[in-house]
Amino acid sequence: MIKHNGVVLVLSGPSGAGKSSLINKIADEIGDFYFSLSTTTREKREGEEEGVHYHFVSKEVFEEDIKNDNFLEYATVHGNYYGTSLNPVRKALAAGKLVIFDIDVQGNMAVKNRLGDITTSVFITPPTLSELKNRLEKRSTDTQEVINGRLAMARCEIQRTSEYDFIVVNDDLDTAAKVLKQIALTARLKIPHQIINTFVHKWEDIRE
Repeated sequence: MIKHNGVVLVLSGPSGAGKSSLINKIADEIGDFYFSLSTTTREKREGEEEGVHYHFVSKEVFEEDIKNDNFLEYATVHGNYYGTSLNPVRKALAAGKLVIFDIDVQGNMAVKNRLGDITTSVFITPPTLSELKNRLEKRSTDTQEVINGRLAMARCEIQRTSEYDFIVVNDDLDTAAKVLKQIALTARLKIPHQIINTFVHKWEDIRE
C-alpha cells in the first residue's frame, strides 16, 4: 500500500468570493488540516494569538529564513516583514495534514513551483462581476475606491483561471461547499512523484 503523506490545497479568488465562508462550512468534514498563516516580525496586537492570527518571529529569525530560502514569498510593510514561511507547512505535511493556502494568483504559482506534485488548486468566484460588486457593496467594509480596486483586480485574476485545477462558482453557499469538500477529500489522495517512483521500483519484484 502506498503511504499518503500531507498534501496542499490552494484556494484563490477575489475578495468577496466567499472563500472563508466555504472553508468554515467544510472544516469539520475534510479531516485534519493546517491553514497556512503569514509570518511577521511586527509586534503582537491585543487579542492576537500565535498560530491563530500570525506566526510572530523576530527580525533575526525572519532574515535567517530568507537566507535559507524558507519563504514562498515575503515583503516589507511599514518596516516589518510579512511572508509565507515553508517551515510550518513542512511540519504539517510531515504530519500528514492537508495544508490549505488562501492566496492570490501569484502565490498559487509560487506554491506550484515549490510543491507542485502534491498541490491541488481551486479558483473560487461569484457567478458574475456584477454579483461580486453587489457583495462588496453590501458588506459595507470598504470605500468605493477600494471596491473599484478590488473589482479591477478581479478582472485580472479571472483571466488566469486556466492555471487552476478546478473552478468553484459560489452562487449557492451549500452547493459550492459540497463541491469544495469533494475536491478537498480527493486532493488528499494525491501522491508525490518520489513515492510513486519508489512504489514502481518495489512493484518490479521480478528481476531478469
